[in-house]
Amino acid sequence: MKDTDPALDMVKKDSVWTYTTAPIPGDFYRYNFIIDGVEITDPLNAYVERAGLRHESVVISPGEQSAWYQPKAVPHGMLSALWYPSPSLGYDRRMNVYTPPSYLENPNRKYPVLYLLHGAGGDENAWVSRGPVATILDNLIAAGKAKEMIVVVTNGYPGKWSAPNVGPSNSNPKASETASMANGQFEASLVNEVIPFIEKRFRVLANRENRAIAGFSMGGLQTQHITNAHPELFDYIAVMSMGLMNDKRIETYQPEIHTPQVKALIKSKPKLYWIGTGKEDFLFESIVNLRKKYDEMGLKYEYVETSGGHTWSNWSLYLSMLAPKFFQP
Repeated sequence: MKDTDPALDMVKKDSVWTYTTAPIPGDFYRYNFIIDGVEITDPLNAYVERAGLRHESVVISPGEQSAWYQPKAVPHGMLSALWYPSPSLGYDRRMNVYTPPSYLENPNRKYPVLYLLHGAGGDENAWVSRGPVATILDNLIAAGKAKEMIVVVTNGYPGKWSAPNVGPSNSNPKASETASMANGQFEASLVNEVIPFIEKRFRVLANRENRAIAGFSMGGLQTQHITNAHPELFDYIAVMSMGLMNDKRIETYQPEIHTPQVKALIKSKPKLYWIGTGKEDFLFESIVNLRKKYDEMGLKYEYVETSGGHTWSNWSLYLSMLAPKFFQP
């Protein structure tokens, strides 16, 4: 039921197919049925999430961690889907913005901002539907564990307007745009277009001390690109499930460029640089290499290693761990 688990054999008894698990920790669990080689969602489970071009049935096991992922009787923030101009990419693009519970009630108050990036195959709805970012923030804020903040969730593919079915009909629906993961276009757009748009449209504290950026997988690579090139922008940086990438399909590592960038980042003294990964993550070795580089150069960071692999179970967990660390005195 985890993303990395192999298919489980069901047992047929009296024309009914069943599978019984051992007790499982409180978490989101995604699953589908495979019937004669065809993967389908559970027809009796209305809770279905889109995962790129696939759909998955979802069940939540009750527990301490999963309690953060479920709505409670607490003040709720607001999610807004907005279109913003992107002259560098040539079209308007879509983003989701979470504003905290007190935003509408306090017209003179300004808020810090977290820019939250998704992984390959995702879009601006990924953290909203699969995170789930709004519910996690609502619950953490209500519990006094996180400061109120604005969260911006963009579409990380520079060749896409938006998630499927909510943008122009000629928007590219394909999830695999490997070449655009590291071509720098999205990163430049976030710095030159997204941040100015947010700081003009919303009441934000527009300085380094009140900006955070975090991302997993592809978004972790983009987080590195942005903060390496612009160490002056963010005081809080979090890289999930991604390290030094040296894959010719995506990016060839260039130490002659990276080393001076790390030196500048060290000099800028970010308040938090956080790295998290699952022990079974297929990119684990890249994270080992990233940490080795930072250790050699003296960049201070926090490191969290959890069980599991390249999964939403980890990324939701990491967000619930990170939000309380952002924008603290």
